[in-house]
Amino acid sequence: MSSEQDHVVVTGASTGIGAASARELARRGFHVLAGVRREQDADALRAPGVEPVILDITRPDHVARLAGRFDGSPGVLRALINNAAVQVNAPVETLPLSEWRRQFEVNLFGHVAVTQALLPSLLRHAGRVVNISSVGGRVALPAYGPYAGTKFALEAVSDALRRELAPLGVRVVVVEPGAVRTGMVDRVIAATDQAAAAMSPQHRDRYGSLIRAVNAHSAAHAPGGTSADDVARVIAKAVTTRKPRTRYAVGRDAALVTRLSRVLPDRVLDHVLAATLRPHYPKMTTA
Repeated sequence: MSSEQDHVVVTGASTGIGAASARELARRGFHVLAGVRREQDADALRAPGVEPVILDITRPDHVARLAGRFDGSPGVLRALINNAAVQVNAPVETLPLSEWRRQFEVNLFGHVAVTQALLPSLLRHAGRVVNISSVGGRVALPAYGPYAGTKFALEAVSDALRRELAPLGVRVVVVEPGAVRTGMVDRVIAATDQAAAAMSPQHRDRYGSLIRAVNAHSAAHAPGGTSADDVARVIAKAVTTRKPRTRYAVGRDAALVTRLSRVLPDRVLDHVLAATLRPHYPKMTTA
């Protein structure tokens, strides 16, 4: 590990925002430890300034091995980017608790584990923690309860952590992207379809149209979303700006929804969100 470069850790760097952030931070002169789960992802990501590391943030041995990279090392850890995430959309009633727990293990508890492990190194050099949340951490659409629940929780943990670490010199920043043009949208739609296929007939009667509308809404909005590279530039700004904001909403949709959530009563916001989904419900046909 070079003593001449500042280091950054990025979790969930195989594709999308994580991969783009690793490349952007390397371009700015950081040595990036980019967490991936498979060797083939490591081979695809490896580049000057980007060192892929096998990292499943739900595995304590992986997290301990990552933290060990900075034990007694001359390397300076400047920032941790908590980006890894999984998502399956389903109504609260229908999703098995095992899947709820999996999403919380990755999207919340895994980030807490990595943060705890790397904080001693970050504290030594007044580093930063950048948590990648979502507009879903501010507003929860129907069927987004599991994913949004993890992101709402990450927002709360980030607030507490920011207030705990501010006197110690470590800044905590939250980045909240809206729709992003990445392959994650296709994976989420596929996972949501799989969860829907496992529903009981009663659940399909109640929620089948909603699931189709949610997937159609995601597919329709993804092409107009922010690019992963644009999100990566905001993340790099959160790492390098002398006085970063506490939160960055990324994309016009994220900025609009965040603003509406602040000013509209809940019932009015419910009607607004229902109206955004309404055009995506399957058309009723008559014999």
